[in-house]
Amino acid sequence: MWYYEKKLQYPVKVSTCNPMLAKFLIEQYGGADGELAAALRYMNQRYTIPDKVVGLLTDIATEEFSHLEMIATMIYKLTKDATPEMLKEAGLGDHYVNHDRALFYQNASGVPFTATYIQAKGDPIADLYEDIAAEEKARATYQWIIDLSDDTDLNDSLKFLREREIVHSQRFREAVEILKDDRDQKKVF
Repeated sequence: MWYYEKKLQYPVKVSTCNPMLAKFLIEQYGGADGELAAALRYMNQRYTIPDKVVGLLTDIATEEFSHLEMIATMIYKLTKDATPEMLKEAGLGDHYVNHDRALFYQNASGVPFTATYIQAKGDPIADLYEDIAAEEKARATYQWIIDLSDDTDLNDSLKFLREREIVHSQRFREAVEILKDDRDQKKVF
């Protein structure tokens, strides 16, 4: 199903070591509206979605995994030269004690990732509206991280991710319309 290329979907550059910014990005790594939750949500929902749009969920889930890889790269680059004291000052002291600099699926507050972040109702239209909301929440979160960041190099990558969330939301909206049209055409009088 996948072909893996040993390169990121979009280049990731950072200007300087910045553990506080890394802490904010952890939200998109293991938070409720982050890339892991999105990838798993769409991959799971594709089993109960009509064939007309199943490919869309597979494609977007796959892309979300590539976004997860980009976020992991950002966090690593922002923390690789940080001292333990810098990590502590950024609010990552607990993380350092438990994981050193290893990535761990948790949100920016340190709450571990949970399956409760993933929704699957089994109703295709309800699930797609959930997906639209997830993409819009991710878009908003990326914008807020950009607002907090003074790293122009990193912001370039964050803007790319924000724009991809918009595209995903639009594609899910198109899928809703396809399924609504199918539903409306099946009426028998």
